Amino acid sequence: MKILLAEDARFARHLLQGALAGWGYEVILAEDGEQAWQALQGSEAPSIALLDWVMPGLDGLEVCRRVRQAGREPYVYIILLTGRDRPQDVVEGLAAGADDYLRKPFDNLELEARIRTGRRIVELQVELIAAREALREQATTDPLTGLANRRTILETLGKELERSRRSAAACSMIFLDFDHFKQINDTYGHAGGDSVLRQAAAAMRAILRPYDLLGRYGGEEFVAVLPGCDAAGARAAAERLRERIAATAIPVGKTSLRVTCSLGVAVADARTGWERDGVLSAADAALYRAKRAGRDRVVVAGADEPAAPGPAADAEPPRPTSAPRRPASRRRPAR
Repeated sequence: MKILLAEDARFARHLLQGALAGWGYEVILAEDGEQAWQALQGSEAPSIALLDWVMPGLDGLEVCRRVRQAGREPYVYIILLTGRDRPQDVVEGLAAGADDYLRKPFDNLELEARIRTGRRIVELQVELIAAREALREQATTDPLTGLANRRTILETLGKELERSRRSAAACSMIFLDFDHFKQINDTYGHAGGDSVLRQAAAAMRAILRPYDLLGRYGGEEFVAVLPGCDAAGARAAAERLRERIAATAIPVGKTSLRVTCSLGVAVADARTGWERDGVLSAADAALYRAKRAGRDRVVVAGADEPAAPGPAADAEPPRPTSAPRRPASRRRPAR
Protein backbone atom coordinates (compact mmCIF):
# COMPACT_ATOMS: atom_id res chain seq x y z
CA MET A 1 0.00 0.00 0.00
CA LYS A 2 1.18 3.51 -0.81
CA ILE A 3 1.62 6.08 1.97
CA LEU A 4 2.21 9.78 1.44
CA LEU A 5 4.67 11.34 3.87
CA ALA A 6 4.53 15.14 3.79
CA GLU A 7 7.20 16.60 6.10
CA ASP A 8 9.30 19.68 5.44
CA ALA A 9 12.02 18.81 7.99
CA ARG A 10 14.59 16.73 6.10
CA PHE A 11 15.90 14.72 9.07
CA ALA A 12 12.42 13.84 10.36
CA ARG A 13 11.34 12.94 6.82
CA HIS A 14 14.33 10.62 6.41
CA LEU A 15 13.67 8.81 9.71
CA LEU A 16 9.97 8.34 9.02
CA GLN A 17 10.64 7.15 5.47
CA GLY A 18 12.93 4.44 6.79
CA ALA A 19 10.38 3.29 9.35
CA LEU A 20 7.52 3.19 6.85
CA ALA A 21 9.58 1.30 4.28
CA GLY A 22 10.58 -1.17 6.98
CA TRP A 23 6.90 -1.86 7.67
CA GLY A 24 6.39 -2.75 4.02
CA TYR A 25 4.81 0.44 2.68
CA GLU A 26 5.60 2.20 -0.59
CA VAL A 27 6.48 5.72 0.54
CA ILE A 28 5.67 8.81 -1.55
CA LEU A 29 7.56 11.86 -0.27
CA ALA A 30 6.49 15.50 -0.26
CA GLU A 31 8.48 18.43 1.13
CA ASP A 32 5.60 20.91 1.31
CA GLY A 33 1.83 21.14 1.12
CA GLU A 34 1.67 21.80 -2.62
CA GLN A 35 3.68 18.66 -3.38
CA ALA A 36 1.43 16.73 -1.00
CA TRP A 37 -1.71 17.97 -2.75
CA GLN A 38 -0.32 17.05 -6.17
CA ALA A 39 0.67 13.59 -4.93
CA LEU A 40 -2.92 12.93 -3.87
CA GLN A 41 -4.30 13.49 -7.38
CA GLY A 42 -5.10 10.68 -9.79
CA SER A 43 -6.37 7.13 -9.49
CA GLU A 44 -3.03 5.76 -8.25
CA ALA A 45 -2.71 8.23 -5.37
CA PRO A 46 -1.74 6.96 -1.90
CA SER A 47 -4.57 5.72 0.31
CA ILE A 48 -2.99 6.93 3.57
CA ALA A 49 -1.41 10.35 4.10
CA LEU A 50 0.82 11.51 6.97
CA LEU A 51 0.69 15.30 6.88
CA ASP A 52 2.78 17.68 8.94
CA TRP A 53 0.63 20.58 10.09
CA VAL A 54 3.20 23.34 9.53
CA MET A 55 4.71 23.29 6.01
CA PRO A 56 5.74 25.93 3.45
CA GLY A 57 2.97 27.09 1.14
CA LEU A 58 -0.08 24.98 1.88
CA ASP A 59 -0.15 23.73 5.44
CA GLY A 60 -1.45 20.32 6.46
CA LEU A 61 -4.88 21.68 7.39
CA GLU A 62 -5.42 23.21 3.96
CA VAL A 63 -4.40 19.96 2.27
CA CYS A 64 -6.96 18.15 4.46
CA ARG A 65 -9.68 20.58 3.44
CA ARG A 66 -8.89 20.25 -0.27
CA VAL A 67 -8.91 16.46 -0.11
CA ARG A 68 -12.30 16.37 1.61
CA GLN A 69 -13.80 18.95 -0.71
CA ALA A 70 -12.66 16.90 -3.70
CA GLY A 71 -14.49 13.87 -2.31
CA ARG A 72 -11.94 11.47 -3.79
CA GLU A 73 -12.61 7.75 -3.99
CA PRO A 74 -11.12 5.50 -2.73
CA TYR A 75 -10.99 7.34 0.57
CA VAL A 76 -7.73 8.93 1.75
CA TYR A 77 -7.09 8.29 5.44
CA ILE A 78 -5.24 11.32 6.84
CA ILE A 79 -3.11 11.38 9.98
CA LEU A 80 -2.07 14.88 11.02
CA LEU A 81 1.39 15.17 12.60
CA THR A 82 2.12 18.20 14.77
CA GLY A 83 3.74 19.51 17.89
CA ARG A 84 0.57 21.42 18.79
CA ASP A 85 -1.10 19.85 21.80
CA ARG A 86 -3.91 22.17 22.82
CA PRO A 87 -7.41 20.62 22.77
CA GLN A 88 -8.60 23.30 20.35
CA ASP A 89 -5.78 22.33 17.96
CA VAL A 90 -7.01 18.73 17.95
CA VAL A 91 -10.56 19.91 17.29
CA GLU A 92 -9.41 22.19 14.47
CA GLY A 93 -7.38 19.43 12.82
CA LEU A 94 -10.22 16.90 12.91
CA ALA A 95 -12.70 19.53 11.72
CA ALA A 96 -10.47 20.22 8.70
CA GLY A 97 -10.84 16.58 7.63
CA ALA A 98 -8.06 14.67 9.39
CA ASP A 99 -9.00 11.18 10.56
CA ASP A 100 -6.37 11.00 13.28
CA TYR A 101 -4.07 13.37 15.13
CA LEU A 102 -0.61 12.42 16.41
CA ARG A 103 1.40 14.77 18.59
CA LYS A 104 5.16 15.10 18.15
CA PRO A 105 7.32 13.58 19.43
CA PHE A 106 5.65 10.20 19.06
CA ASP A 107 6.72 6.58 19.38
CA ASN A 108 6.99 4.63 16.12
CA LEU A 109 5.02 1.76 17.65
CA GLU A 110 2.09 4.11 18.18
CA LEU A 111 2.42 5.44 14.63
CA GLU A 112 2.45 1.91 13.21
CA ALA A 113 -0.67 1.00 15.19
CA ARG A 114 -2.52 4.10 13.99
CA ILE A 115 -1.53 3.37 10.38
CA ARG A 116 -2.86 -0.19 10.74
CA THR A 117 -6.16 1.25 11.93
CA GLY A 118 -6.26 3.55 8.92
CA ARG A 119 -5.43 0.67 6.61
CA ARG A 120 -8.37 -1.37 7.92
CA ILE A 121 -10.72 1.55 7.29
CA VAL A 122 -9.37 2.10 3.76
CA GLU A 123 -9.70 -1.60 2.90
CA LEU A 124 -13.27 -1.70 4.20
CA GLN A 125 -14.09 1.34 2.11
CA VAL A 126 -12.63 -0.30 -1.01
CA GLU A 127 -14.84 -3.34 -0.36
CA LEU A 128 -17.83 -1.03 0.05
CA ILE A 129 -17.12 0.66 -3.29
CA ALA A 130 -16.83 -2.74 -5.01
CA ALA A 131 -20.14 -3.87 -3.50
CA ARG A 132 -21.81 -0.63 -4.55
CA GLU A 133 -20.53 -0.99 -8.12
CA ALA A 134 -21.76 -4.59 -8.24
CA LEU A 135 -25.22 -3.45 -7.13
CA ARG A 136 -25.17 -0.63 -9.68
CA GLU A 137 -24.31 -3.07 -12.45
CA GLN A 138 -27.09 -5.43 -11.39
CA ALA A 139 -29.55 -2.53 -11.43
CA THR A 140 -28.53 -1.21 -14.86
CA THR A 141 -27.29 -4.21 -16.87
CA ASP A 142 -29.06 -7.11 -18.54
CA PRO A 143 -27.43 -10.23 -17.03
CA LEU A 144 -27.77 -12.35 -20.17
CA THR A 145 -26.18 -10.04 -22.73
CA GLY A 146 -24.22 -7.56 -20.61
CA LEU A 147 -26.04 -4.72 -22.39
CA ALA A 148 -28.11 -1.99 -20.77
CA ASN A 149 -31.39 -3.20 -19.31
CA ARG A 150 -34.87 -1.75 -19.85
CA ARG A 151 -34.57 0.68 -16.93
CA THR A 152 -31.29 2.08 -18.23
CA ILE A 153 -32.66 2.31 -21.77
CA LEU A 154 -35.64 4.38 -20.65
CA GLU A 155 -33.55 6.64 -18.42
CA THR A 156 -30.94 7.21 -21.13
CA LEU A 157 -33.53 7.81 -23.83
CA GLY A 158 -35.25 10.39 -21.65
CA LYS A 159 -31.98 12.21 -20.95
CA GLU A 160 -30.88 12.19 -24.59
CA LEU A 161 -34.25 13.44 -25.78
CA GLU A 162 -34.12 16.30 -23.29
CA ARG A 163 -30.58 17.16 -24.39
CA SER A 164 -31.71 17.10 -28.03
CA ARG A 165 -34.70 19.31 -27.23
CA ARG A 166 -32.47 21.94 -25.62
CA SER A 167 -30.08 21.96 -28.57
CA ALA A 168 -32.80 21.49 -31.23
CA ALA A 169 -30.87 18.49 -32.57
CA ALA A 170 -32.25 15.17 -33.76
CA CYS A 171 -32.15 12.02 -31.65
CA SER A 172 -33.14 8.60 -32.96
CA MET A 173 -33.97 5.21 -31.56
CA ILE A 174 -34.21 1.76 -33.10
CA PHE A 175 -36.48 -1.06 -31.98
CA LEU A 176 -35.06 -4.43 -33.08
CA ASP A 177 -36.88 -7.75 -32.78
CA PHE A 178 -35.54 -11.13 -33.91
CA ASP A 179 -37.75 -12.93 -36.41
CA HIS A 180 -39.33 -16.29 -35.52
CA PHE A 181 -37.53 -16.34 -32.19
CA LYS A 182 -40.13 -18.63 -30.61
CA GLN A 183 -39.19 -21.25 -33.18
CA ILE A 184 -35.55 -21.00 -32.07
CA ASN A 185 -36.57 -21.64 -28.46
CA ASP A 186 -38.89 -24.48 -29.48
CA THR A 187 -36.22 -26.16 -31.61
CA TYR A 188 -33.05 -25.56 -29.60
CA GLY A 189 -34.42 -24.89 -26.13
CA HIS A 190 -34.13 -21.74 -24.07
CA ALA A 191 -30.40 -22.33 -23.63
CA GLY A 192 -30.04 -22.22 -27.41
CA GLY A 193 -32.15 -19.08 -27.59
CA ASP A 194 -30.05 -17.43 -24.89
CA SER A 195 -26.90 -18.31 -26.81
CA VAL A 196 -28.31 -16.65 -29.93
CA LEU A 197 -29.15 -13.47 -27.99
CA ARG A 198 -25.70 -13.28 -26.39
CA GLN A 199 -23.82 -13.73 -29.65
CA ALA A 200 -26.11 -11.43 -31.60
CA ALA A 201 -25.72 -8.75 -28.92
CA ALA A 202 -21.94 -8.92 -29.24
CA ALA A 203 -22.20 -8.61 -33.03
CA MET A 204 -24.53 -5.60 -32.78
CA ARG A 205 -22.41 -3.81 -30.21
CA ALA A 206 -19.51 -3.68 -32.67
CA ILE A 207 -21.66 -1.84 -35.24
CA LEU A 208 -22.71 1.21 -33.24
CA ARG A 209 -20.79 4.34 -32.27
CA PRO A 210 -19.05 4.40 -28.86
CA TYR A 211 -21.57 6.89 -27.47
CA ASP A 212 -24.68 5.10 -28.76
CA LEU A 213 -26.58 2.99 -26.24
CA LEU A 214 -27.54 -0.58 -27.06
CA GLY A 215 -29.76 -2.45 -24.63
CA ARG A 216 -32.08 -5.39 -24.26
CA TYR A 217 -35.64 -4.15 -23.85
CA GLY A 218 -37.08 -7.55 -23.02
CA GLY A 219 -37.24 -11.04 -24.51
CA GLU A 220 -35.82 -10.86 -28.03
CA GLU A 221 -36.37 -7.09 -28.34
CA PHE A 222 -33.43 -4.71 -28.34
CA VAL A 223 -33.22 -0.91 -28.44
CA ALA A 224 -30.49 1.39 -29.73
CA VAL A 225 -30.46 5.05 -28.71
CA LEU A 226 -28.61 7.24 -31.24
CA PRO A 227 -27.89 10.78 -29.96
CA GLY A 228 -27.54 13.48 -32.61
CA CYS A 229 -28.65 11.11 -35.37
CA ASP A 230 -31.21 12.13 -38.02
CA ALA A 231 -33.49 9.86 -40.05
CA ALA A 232 -30.90 9.11 -42.74
CA GLY A 233 -28.22 8.26 -40.20
CA ALA A 234 -30.59 6.14 -38.12
CA ARG A 235 -31.78 4.22 -41.19
CA ALA A 236 -28.17 3.54 -42.18
CA ALA A 237 -27.36 2.33 -38.65
CA ALA A 238 -30.42 0.08 -38.64
CA GLU A 239 -29.47 -1.40 -42.01
CA ARG A 240 -25.96 -2.12 -40.73
CA LEU A 241 -27.45 -3.92 -37.73
CA ARG A 242 -29.82 -5.91 -39.94
CA GLU A 243 -27.06 -6.89 -42.36
CA ARG A 244 -24.67 -7.87 -39.58
CA ILE A 245 -27.27 -10.12 -37.95
CA ALA A 246 -28.21 -11.75 -41.27
CA ALA A 247 -24.56 -12.34 -42.16
CA THR A 248 -23.55 -13.82 -38.80
CA ALA A 249 -23.50 -17.59 -38.45
CA ILE A 250 -24.39 -18.20 -34.80
CA PRO A 251 -23.20 -21.51 -33.31
CA VAL A 252 -25.91 -23.31 -31.36
CA GLY A 253 -24.95 -26.75 -30.17
CA LYS A 254 -23.54 -28.70 -33.09
CA THR A 255 -25.00 -26.46 -35.78
CA SER A 256 -24.87 -22.82 -36.85
CA LEU A 257 -27.94 -20.68 -37.38
CA ARG A 258 -28.68 -17.78 -39.67
CA VAL A 259 -31.22 -15.49 -38.07
CA THR A 260 -32.89 -12.30 -39.23
CA CYS A 261 -34.38 -9.33 -37.47
CA SER A 262 -36.92 -6.59 -38.12
CA LEU A 263 -36.24 -3.00 -37.12
CA GLY A 264 -38.40 0.05 -36.49
CA VAL A 265 -36.80 3.50 -36.43
CA ALA A 266 -38.20 6.68 -34.89
CA VAL A 267 -36.64 10.14 -34.99
CA ALA A 268 -37.22 12.91 -32.46
CA ASP A 269 -36.72 16.42 -33.82
CA ALA A 270 -38.44 19.79 -33.98
CA ARG A 271 -41.10 18.37 -36.31
CA THR A 272 -41.99 15.21 -34.35
CA GLY A 273 -41.26 16.44 -30.83
CA TRP A 274 -39.08 14.96 -28.09
CA GLU A 275 -41.65 13.21 -25.89
CA ARG A 276 -40.24 9.83 -24.80
CA ASP A 277 -43.41 7.76 -24.89
CA GLY A 278 -44.26 9.15 -28.31
CA VAL A 279 -40.86 8.15 -29.70
CA LEU A 280 -41.19 4.67 -28.20
CA SER A 281 -44.66 4.24 -29.69
CA ALA A 282 -43.53 5.43 -33.11
CA ALA A 283 -40.57 3.04 -33.16
CA ASP A 284 -42.76 0.15 -31.97
CA ALA A 285 -45.34 0.87 -34.68
CA ALA A 286 -42.58 0.99 -37.31
CA LEU A 287 -41.29 -2.36 -36.05
CA TYR A 288 -44.76 -3.87 -36.38
CA ARG A 289 -44.98 -2.58 -39.96
CA ALA A 290 -41.62 -4.20 -40.72
CA LYS A 291 -43.00 -7.51 -39.43
CA ARG A 292 -46.16 -7.21 -41.52
CA ALA A 293 -44.17 -6.29 -44.61
CA GLY A 294 -42.28 -9.59 -44.52
CA ARG A 295 -39.64 -9.24 -41.77
CA ASP A 296 -35.87 -8.87 -42.21
CA ARG A 297 -36.23 -5.18 -43.05
CA VAL A 298 -36.06 -1.63 -41.69
CA VAL A 299 -39.04 0.72 -41.48
CA VAL A 300 -38.64 4.38 -40.49
CA ALA A 301 -41.63 5.98 -38.79
CA GLY A 302 -43.09 8.82 -40.84
CA ALA A 303 -40.87 8.11 -43.85
CA ASP A 304 -41.78 4.66 -45.23
CA GLU A 305 -45.20 3.81 -46.63
CA PRO A 306 -47.33 1.65 -44.32
CA ALA A 307 -47.60 -2.00 -45.24
CA ALA A 308 -50.81 -3.05 -46.98
CA PRO A 309 -53.41 -4.50 -44.59
CA GLY A 310 -53.79 -8.23 -44.28
CA PRO A 311 -51.30 -11.11 -44.26
CA ALA A 312 -47.91 -10.56 -45.86
CA ALA A 313 -45.25 -12.96 -47.06
CA ASP A 314 -43.03 -14.07 -44.20
CA ALA A 315 -39.29 -14.08 -44.25
CA GLU A 316 -37.84 -17.53 -43.71
CA PRO A 317 -37.59 -18.86 -40.16
CA PRO A 318 -34.12 -19.48 -38.73
CA ARG A 319 -32.34 -22.34 -40.42
CA PRO A 320 -28.99 -24.10 -40.13
CA THR A 321 -26.40 -22.65 -42.49
CA SER A 322 -26.18 -25.96 -44.34
CA ALA A 323 -29.94 -26.26 -44.96
CA PRO A 324 -31.32 -25.47 -48.45
CA ARG A 325 -33.57 -22.44 -48.80
CA ARG A 326 -37.29 -23.18 -48.73
CA PRO A 327 -39.99 -21.11 -50.45
CA ALA A 328 -41.55 -18.54 -48.14
CA SER A 329 -44.86 -19.57 -46.59
CA ARG A 330 -47.84 -17.24 -46.61
CA ARG A 331 -49.22 -16.91 -43.09
CA ARG A 332 -49.94 -14.05 -40.73
CA PRO A 333 -46.71 -12.76 -39.17
CA ALA A 334 -46.17 -13.01 -35.43
CA ARG A 335 -43.83 -10.94 -33.29
